[in-house]
Amino acid sequence: MPADSPSVSVPFTEFSCGVPASAIDYNGHMNDAAYAQVLTDANEVFLDALGLSAEYRERTGGALYTVEITIKFLHEVNATDTITAESRVASHDAKRLRVHSTLLVGDTAVASGDSLYLHVDTNAGKVSPFPEDRLAVLASVQTDHDEAPTPG
Repeated sequence: MPADSPSVSVPFTEFSCGVPASAIDYNGHMNDAAYAQVLTDANEVFLDALGLSAEYRERTGGALYTVEITIKFLHEVNATDTITAESRVASHDAKRLRVHSTLLVGDTAVASGDSLYLHVDTNAGKVSPFPEDRLAVLASVQTDHDEAPTPG
């Protein structure tokens, strides 16, 4: 891994959150939109660990724009639950990053999400390649994640 690479666990498990009362629907479970928000929040923590956060944008003008999210709802989440996430680099190329995250309550998978991001030069207003240092980090982390056992 390059010298300036972040330490990224396999899978990345640094995210957890409770369930806000406003996210509970009339069935007493977390609503659909809240799953998307939790996945987004978990991915932001993961992107920060990869060195692709708000600080990266401020420093370089590069940013990741979400262009697709696919969510699979696997189990209901209750108001008293604590949600954790396991995130992995699923794939990447010069301009794209795909992240797969599984949301869990305890050992139970409650949702999974696949998110596709494009790297954008915000100064030029267009999709652009990742800088070489970020590509090296993504390649290293993806190799680690590809070689790790798949959950479930």
